Amino acid sequence: MNSDARPLVARLYHRYLEDENSAAFVAAVSRHYLTSSLERLAAGGDHVARRASIMALGFLGDYSHNAVLGRALVDRDRGVRLLADNGIRALWRRDGNQQHRQQLARICRLNQGSQYDAAVHEAEVLIDDAPWFAEAWNQRGIGLFAQRRFDEAANDCHQTLELNPFHFGAAVGMAHCYLELDEPMAALENFRRAIQLHPDLEDVRVQIDYLQRTLEEK
Repeated sequence: MNSDARPLVARLYHRYLEDENSAAFVAAVSRHYLTSSLERLAAGGDHVARRASIMALGFLGDYSHNAVLGRALVDRDRGVRLLADNGIRALWRRDGNQQHRQQLARICRLNQGSQYDAAVHEAEVLIDDAPWFAEAWNQRGIGLFAQRRFDEAANDCHQTLELNPFHFGAAVGMAHCYLELDEPMAALENFRRAIQLHPDLEDVRVQIDYLQRTLEEK
């Protein structure tokens, strides 16, 4: 196909590849496209249009676009999958209102700073106020796991997946909880769930191979 015949978003993406100016790419896309149009291109365009649309949604979208990027994680094109991986993690933090997002950002910083008691407490406050916010459950699960409260952490990972069925991170987290609880079959099941959601998780593939060999030897 002649490049001029491609959707504008694909041409803008080629320009981004040349100048690596993501801010200019996002600004140009936002001037010409609604997110609903980007969703359609992400699902039905050629591989360049899909890459461009997924990248744009990763910057411009919110949690309502979670399923679009979630499905892109299993796209036949590796470039689309990589862009979906980058974008979807950001979308998970864009649920709720501004106050909820600010609370979540604090919780993430606390977990990253190994302040797990404070992270768990703040996550409980957010969950009480916004029980539908999947990432709040996931972040509390991270704090609980670090506190070695593995049963509770596994429950939070499960709740995260109930609210957000594309959350491969929660599936991996639940698998690690079950490893700590000495339940290798349950761990294997959740590692497999994670790889179904995100086939490019190579560390998870290694874990699956190891667990399968270990269980076969018993």
